Amino acid sequence: MNGYTTALVASLVTVGAIVFLMRSRRIREKYAAAWITLAFAVVVLGAFPDVLGHLARFLGVQTPVNLLFLVSGLILLIVCVQFSVEISQLEEETRTLAEEIALLRRDVEEGLAAVRASSGEPGPAAPPQP
Repeated sequence: MNGYTTALVASLVTVGAIVFLMRSRRIREKYAAAWITLAFAVVVLGAFPDVLGHLARFLGVQTPVNLLFLVSGLILLIVCVQFSVEISQLEEETRTLAEEIALLRRDVEEGLAAVRASSGEPGPAAPPQP
């Protein structure tokens, strides 16, 4: 088995794993699309290895392997930036939700206290104030 066949097999295994993860709802489609696209690109490079050489010569890169490492590094950088953006958005949403829950909890406790006061029931002991 040569390197190109190995790349083809690895790409097919990657696509199969991504499809399995999508079917089991462990990965969302927007993330799966990027990985499937990347696996498809590897399949194309594995099936037509001269494409990488032509691209390297066109872009002025000394060897095709250097172009492959450059593109791989750029893809990983893009994925890291995308995840950083999404983590930041999730963190903001989590903070907003925690604040909303705290406000709702206070409203519920005030409403319960008002109902107990109007009905004459003794309420729970007030928590100590700092």
